[in-house]
Amino acid sequence: MRLGFVVNPIAGMGGRVGLKGTDDKVEEARARGAEPRSPERARRALTAIRERLPDATLVTWGEPMGAALAREVGFDPEVVGAPESAETTAEDTRAAVAAFLDADVDLVCFVGGDGTAADVADALDGTDVPMLGIPGGVKVYSSVFAVSPEDAADVLASFERTERREILDIDEDAYREGSVDPDLRAVARVPVGEDLQSSKQTGSGNVEAVAEGFVEEVSSGVTYVLGPGSTVGAIKDALGFEGSPLGVDVWRDGEVLVEDASESAILDALGERNVVVVSPIGGQGFIFGRGNPQLSPAVIRRCDVAVVASRAKLDDIGTLRVDTDDPELDAELRGWTRVRVGRFESRLMEVR
Repeated sequence: MRLGFVVNPIAGMGGRVGLKGTDDKVEEARARGAEPRSPERARRALTAIRERLPDATLVTWGEPMGAALAREVGFDPEVVGAPESAETTAEDTRAAVAAFLDADVDLVCFVGGDGTAADVADALDGTDVPMLGIPGGVKVYSSVFAVSPEDAADVLASFERTERREILDIDEDAYREGSVDPDLRAVARVPVGEDLQSSKQTGSGNVEAVAEGFVEEVSSGVTYVLGPGSTVGAIKDALGFEGSPLGVDVWRDGEVLVEDASESAILDALGERNVVVVSPIGGQGFIFGRGNPQLSPAVIRRCDVAVVASRAKLDDIGTLRVDTDDPELDAELRGWTRVRVGRFESRLMEVR
């Protein structure tokens, strides 16, 4: 296999510092202390690809978009070009993919988010070359991504056919204001495997009953880290505050300690006893790793985890997923967990 591999080095930087994305926010993210996320995701994927496909030829782009990482894990890549500057743009991604096509790659693998996926699809338009995403962005709504970096290698090594899948993206400025309205940006050919994620969908059901039951069991002295989404939003309403619909809020003993918090603000607000409250993304099942990077491994390790959802959402997704950037933590979180689905009722769900 001749595999084109490109990294968006700034994808996901805005997540843990509370920006909910990086579009036009790179300098602000850096000013808040953000660290690049996608290079480590790329390193994990390349390591797994090297193990699963040792005979693959890797075609990549110059620094900081893949070449050094490929060499670091043992590849001797074909480097077919480089960005014009260290401050990369969407045009650099499109140029890289165009060069991969000239180099006769069989498939293009990229690390980034939905915006990067749309850029790759634009460059592949009119060809039959498939693409596969390694999730590195904050908002990963599209169905062209593997569940995790390691899963991407499994898909590449085992797929036997491709299918057309949707690429969705949202307006990040509207997203920061609490509005989620994904637009269809493209349809791309993707290798088929069980470790691909679905497109994000919205859930439905009686979330008010879930919220009432949760609030009845709130304990004094406990710090509650309340994640994004409408189900957890109903809990915020029941606690008496509006909160950030797409951000993370921290609450204890009737007081909102932090609203729309970054990772560092959450860590500063934690007490001796902490509970992080999350609801899975409809259609995908992620409780950590999509849309809530503020809930970092450092935060999760200091908290108990409470999962809430409507029955309809759980019926739709079938299983829960995690992708925290920390494989050891992912392994600890996997297994069976109890999900509150009503005022008194709960359901056991597997975390994968």
